[in-house]
Amino acid sequence: QVQLVESGGGLVQRGGSLRLSCVAFGGTWSSYALGWFRQVPGKEREFVAAIDWTGIKTSYADSVKGRSTISRDNATNTVYLQMNSLKPEDTAVYYCAAHFSRVGVLLTLGDYPYWGRGTQVIVSS
Repeated sequence: QVQLVESGGGLVQRGGSLRLSCVAFGGTWSSYALGWFRQVPGKEREFVAAIDWTGIKTSYADSVKGRSTISRDNATNTVYLQMNSLKPEDTAVYYCAAHFSRVGVLLTLGDYPYWGRGTQVIVSS
């Protein structure tokens, strides 16, 4: 069983930056594909970024491409999402997700059996 705990959310002004972190407890972290998703009230949870088990392959939603970087540190069982040039439309609860997989990046909600509880990001205008 894998437990995921996100942190790093908060209130930031337009144009600012945040680094979200997600620490995993349990499981063989180095063999997990990881992802970040976000959700606003009344809308479906959407894909933000993903990284494969090697840390080499990554993928980003068009809405954050060029402004965000996903990375992982297998020594500390942590995945990060660095977000720059934040916009009010980035306001959401951000969730990390994990799946025991060595087949590449995973892009959809259904690919991930393990989820954190989320961290709130608010970008003011």
